[in-house]
Amino acid sequence: MAVLDILIYPDERLRRDCADVTDFADPAFQQFIDDLIETMEAGPGSCGLAAPQVDNPIRAAVVDMGLLRKPPPDHHGRMVMCNPEILEWDGMETAREGCMSLPDYTGNVMRAVTCTVQYQERDGSEHVVKFEGFEARAVQHEMDHLDGRLFIDRLVSRKSDLFQRKSYQKKKKGS
Repeated sequence: MAVLDILIYPDERLRRDCADVTDFADPAFQQFIDDLIETMEAGPGSCGLAAPQVDNPIRAAVVDMGLLRKPPPDHHGRMVMCNPEILEWDGMETAREGCMSLPDYTGNVMRAVTCTVQYQERDGSEHVVKFEGFEARAVQHEMDHLDGRLFIDRLVSRKSDLFQRKSYQKKKKGS
């Protein structure tokens, strides 16, 4: 397995529409999914990663709320989501999001509070799952990447809803 390089905005490859996954048995696809998971796990505070973020324009993403410092109590564990589609959604809520492809920024984004998503697992099996709260937000965030969208495209206002991340420096000895 390998940790893959993550594309950083404004790289135009982040804006591509992605092709459906069709060959689930392909060993190269299975290896790519393993590498995508390893890359997500290596990211600081990461709970999701989409294939186009590592320069592979296919409709595949991984989400795992269990990687968070304080995971939501009723999360679905690690999911590999291929060819996902939102079947229904309900409620809207604004909350702060970050992204490994925009490492220096976070922003307030409005998303559905719940969503029901149909997707295929890495073996091609089909699933329909209802997501709630932060997990629903993470799934929607990763699905946006598959359509060439970033969280900055969903900001209510770039003037008041985009924030520079704080950078922390190690204290010098004796300070």
